[in-house]
Amino acid sequence: MTLEEEETIKTLEELNSKKPSEEPALGAPAAARREEAEETKDNVVFEARHLNLFYDEKQALKDINIKIYKNKVTAFIGPSGCGKSTFLRCFNRMNDLIDGCRVTGELLFNGTDIHTINPILLRSRVGMVFQQPNPFPMSIRDNITYGPRCQGIRDHKYLRQLVEDSLKEGALYDEVKDRLKESGMALSGGQQQRLCIARCVAMRPDVILMDEPTSALDPIATKKIEDLIQKLKEKYTIVIVTHNMQQATRVSDYTAFFMLGELVEFNATDAFFSHPKEKRSNDYITGRFS
Repeated sequence: MTLEEEETIKTLEELNSKKPSEEPALGAPAAARREEAEETKDNVVFEARHLNLFYDEKQALKDINIKIYKNKVTAFIGPSGCGKSTFLRCFNRMNDLIDGCRVTGELLFNGTDIHTINPILLRSRVGMVFQQPNPFPMSIRDNITYGPRCQGIRDHKYLRQLVEDSLKEGALYDEVKDRLKESGMALSGGQQQRLCIARCVAMRPDVILMDEPTSALDPIATKKIEDLIQKLKEKYTIVIVTHNMQQATRVSDYTAFFMLGELVEFNATDAFFSHPKEKRSNDYITGRFS
């Protein structure tokens, strides 16, 4: 391994092992008192402060204020076109790629404004899984190693172990361990989505964003992804957009309800669904509108 590769691996390891105290953030709920959201500085990964987003003159997000907590699953729910996916894409600056898009207010990642962070570094630490499974047209192994190789990692032993570890985290290793050279496109839809999750965790992110990750899957594949989310939150912070309120109750610790670009209500999931504070939240939960 060259000196440059060793330095690259060392840098990635330092980023992945960085302690919360080295990157100050704000607030988080104590697990035993989630409804009261007792906060500590080390447990907020993202915080939006008066965030607004515009597409040219059209305002898509209006004065969003929210905190995303470490090692928790936060679900964004709401009717179609309410801004939840748009807000999700703010976390890794994917909206920057859209002409005419502008953002005001603040969005902090571990206490730092994301617009001061290199987008490539930000996206390596804030991974994303999309609605439709999108494996690269290459082997299962190469899907996993593509990102690390792009960052300059060439050590074969390291990459071989990374493939195994990532596929295990994606709950896929036992199903594909004997065909790693086969195309990722040959897998079933549910397997492809788990491959995409494994490809994401291979970058060792802090946060995984999921934009309706099960909407294209059958119930059995959906359950596997939901079970996987529960395991992944032990290591990663997860934010998921879902149209399925039952899914939100099954997988999330916190729920944010959006409507017409506004964050109507944010609370612990059990409290949100059992005792919504806002009439619009209650109307949506009870099916008075969708």
